[in-house]
Amino acid sequence: MNFYLTYFFIAIGLFAFSAMFALFGVYAERKVSAFIQDRLGPTETGKYGSLQTFADILKMLQKELIIPAAADKVLFMMAPAIIFIAVYMGFAALPWGPGLIPSKINLGLYYIFAIISVETLGILMAGWGSNNKYAILGAMRSAAQIISYEIPAGFAIISVVMIAQTLNMQDIAMQQGILSLEKIKFAGFWDVTKIGGFFSWNVFRAPHLLIAFVIYFIASLAESNRAPFDIPEAESELVAGFHTEYTGLRFALVFLAEYSMMFLVSMVAVILFLGAWNTPLPNIYGVQLANWTTGTGWGILWIVLKTLTLVGIQMWIRWTLPRMRVDKLMALCWKVLTPLAFACMLASGLWRLFLM
Repeated sequence: MNFYLTYFFIAIGLFAFSAMFALFGVYAERKVSAFIQDRLGPTETGKYGSLQTFADILKMLQKELIIPAAADKVLFMMAPAIIFIAVYMGFAALPWGPGLIPSKINLGLYYIFAIISVETLGILMAGWGSNNKYAILGAMRSAAQIISYEIPAGFAIISVVMIAQTLNMQDIAMQQGILSLEKIKFAGFWDVTKIGGFFSWNVFRAPHLLIAFVIYFIASLAESNRAPFDIPEAESELVAGFHTEYTGLRFALVFLAEYSMMFLVSMVAVILFLGAWNTPLPNIYGVQLANWTTGTGWGILWIVLKTLTLVGIQMWIRWTLPRMRVDKLMALCWKVLTPLAFACMLASGLWRLFLM
């Protein structure tokens, strides 16, 4: 009984975190966009407009749940739930700190990559079930985009897996902690036996993984339908894309999934490439910065800060770069990112064979 109760509270906690992050993310994005465009953003509701997103969600909860007369009612009602649940379930395998993982899954990375792919099914259901030409066009664009960009993202992930030799995300995180080495001379200034910090991150352990990280990050923008890859939601020609017909709580679920996906893909990037919950501070001379800033509390702090940094970069990119044309988007995937990601995968094999 205690076993099920524990997981029930974990599930409730993850849902609450997703909801609160979505509220924070919408507010942060409004403020970031206002700063970039030299505006103020929300200012009236709460101090500095901090209650604006709470007012928005209260408004959505009161709105009528409209179902178009010609819609497929079953698909139309199920789609938002499937879109959100597919993203929400991905949080189950993420390690938040040393020993802190909601579900101990040895194939955690494979599980996440598989479960978030289900979102595509929900998007297609939303577009088809709406019986609206704008919605179906948005759904088709989104499906083509997500399926295409999963290929370079998958190759980039495999590049890390070949170095780490595991699909367990907690093990991948542990490998990026303090490195035990015979003797390291860094720039001729000091000799240490345990450096740790950002020197242990995968992007520095194997230099080609820095390229794999950039490829994964670009692909994650496309997975999340974030600008400059937001053609499935292009307001200028599709009104809002696959969720054009949704109102109230169903509309809120779609946006909750989008912002949860932003955090999810950013956290996966942090775990695979940027040291996960390990400290970025190295041990230098006799100053044990890595040892002093390692532990459960520090781990949660580091992984959240790193993830929020990547989320901030996603917002920055959205309000800086213009939307890509669909043929340019596909050309970038198939002609640039996929060959580069495949080259990174081959480099990981050679690295593992000759240098490890």
